[in-house]
Amino acid sequence: MTRKLDSLQALTDEEIVVQIVTANKRELFSILYSRFQKRVFDKCYNLVKDSQLAKELTQEIFTKAFEKIDKFRGEATFSSWIYVITYNHCIEFLRHKRKLHYPEWNGSHEIAEIVDESEKEFAKIKYDRMLQIFDQIHPEEKTLLLMKYLDNLPMKSIQETLKISESAAKMRIKRAKARVLYLYKINYENNGH
Repeated sequence: MTRKLDSLQALTDEEIVVQIVTANKRELFSILYSRFQKRVFDKCYNLVKDSQLAKELTQEIFTKAFEKIDKFRGEATFSSWIYVITYNHCIEFLRHKRKLHYPEWNGSHEIAEIVDESEKEFAKIKYDRMLQIFDQIHPEEKTLLLMKYLDNLPMKSIQETLKISESAAKMRIKRAKARVLYLYKINYENNGH
């Protein structure tokens, strides 16, 4: 029994999905759950800042992934696929339950101007400070930046998650980076830290 479990654990995520879909071995989903549960929870918590709510969202996301597992086409990695579901689910939750609509929020939190800052300047912000700044921006901006820079998701996945055009996604990423740099300068550079 242990030998069989070890051989299953050695399978890639994508190989497990093939087994689930083609051989109807739905019980193997528990392996994917154990591999990704903590990361999905962390992403949920990062967006909603409530442990109990993040647990509930995580369960909903895995239920949704289990129900849609046959839609996984292998065009991206399983991790990318589950992260897109995660971000999409959390954004929908925030939009509907918390009434956090980005266009309205952005209108009342406009920054002076969108400066085309270099990737180098954005990349040199220290991780702990970046996390503090992320708590000051809109969850959709945070999601965009996490999807692009942490999870390295393609622009197509980002735009589909937020249900916006590619040009809108690029503009929102640019705006989010500008807001992070602006807040960084106000919070750290202007204070001599």
